[in-house]
Amino acid sequence: MKRKGILSLSIKKIVFIAAAVSCLFVLTILIYAHTPIDDRRIVSLVEIPKGASFVKIVDILDQKGLVEIKPIFYVLAIVKGAARQIRAGEYEFVSTMTPDHIIDRLVRGEIKKYKVIIREDLTFRDIAAILSADEYKLVSEEAFHAAASDPVLLASLGITAATAEGYLFPETYFFDHTMNARDIITTMVHQFRKKVAPEMIKKAEKLGLTEIELITLASLIGKESGNKQEKVIISAVFHNRLKKGMKLQSDPTAIYDLWNFSGGIKRSHLKRKSPYNTYVIDRLPPGPIANPGIDSLEAAVNPAPVPYLYFVSQNDGTHYFSSNLSDHNEAALKFQMAKQK
Repeated sequence: MKRKGILSLSIKKIVFIAAAVSCLFVLTILIYAHTPIDDRRIVSLVEIPKGASFVKIVDILDQKGLVEIKPIFYVLAIVKGAARQIRAGEYEFVSTMTPDHIIDRLVRGEIKKYKVIIREDLTFRDIAAILSADEYKLVSEEAFHAAASDPVLLASLGITAATAEGYLFPETYFFDHTMNARDIITTMVHQFRKKVAPEMIKKAEKLGLTEIELITLASLIGKESGNKQEKVIISAVFHNRLKKGMKLQSDPTAIYDLWNFSGGIKRSHLKRKSPYNTYVIDRLPPGPIANPGIDSLEAAVNPAPVPYLYFVSQNDGTHYFSSNLSDHNEAALKFQMAKQK
């Protein structure tokens, strides 16, 4: 009997110790889980590659100083069911975050989004330069150029032109590093489809314009003026010229296919042979020369009821319009002289 009592006491002691150890372990995990890594507010960008194992992910976090105690981090992640739910991508962590918060962010896939503002009337080459800039480093210019002219991608997006130029809708986007050039272009083209209603396309057809001609005309309007009120008048000038078989003589078309162009447009540019140069061709260019905004697109199908055939800059962001060459030449001389003063 005495031996059984001693044995029973030993078992109780073992159970008590085991329970105490378990409680201590659980308490340690809880304290670890809810204690900030440190108080220095150090921001770390962490790239989780696609297909990375859980062990590899923890190693990456540890190298950034976001783990501290690997064994406990492993246990915490396993308890939270996170080991197989972490999404690849770029994450932004602050050292004042707790391990629990870090794991939750990984599981929810709260990858870092980059706010990218694409302004109206940029070319696809301009957009590629923005996306590849050090501020974002989303894609390389070369990859974006290749994707923007990939016939397979273009066909899948319903684009019959040689490039995605004109379809990359100007908007504020939130892109992330899991997206490649094709993903970004697809997102922008889908935004174009949302904004350009079928009614606009039908209205263009009634004016004798195909979809790509509508976008091309809108791109010329946008490049000529950023003034919303003027756009319908500039649209009228181009429509009037097309009806009369006159050359559009839009300066921006003369240098569109000159890569890395900088500086002012010269007389030599206006004379150069190019399928886009409307000083040489007597029609619209073969495709858009930029990515117009909704104001330019709407102006293209809603030309003002005016007889103007010419316009010249008034050096203040607006233009002076004329219906005959004599008045235009007089206005051009006046504003050129004013500019030189």
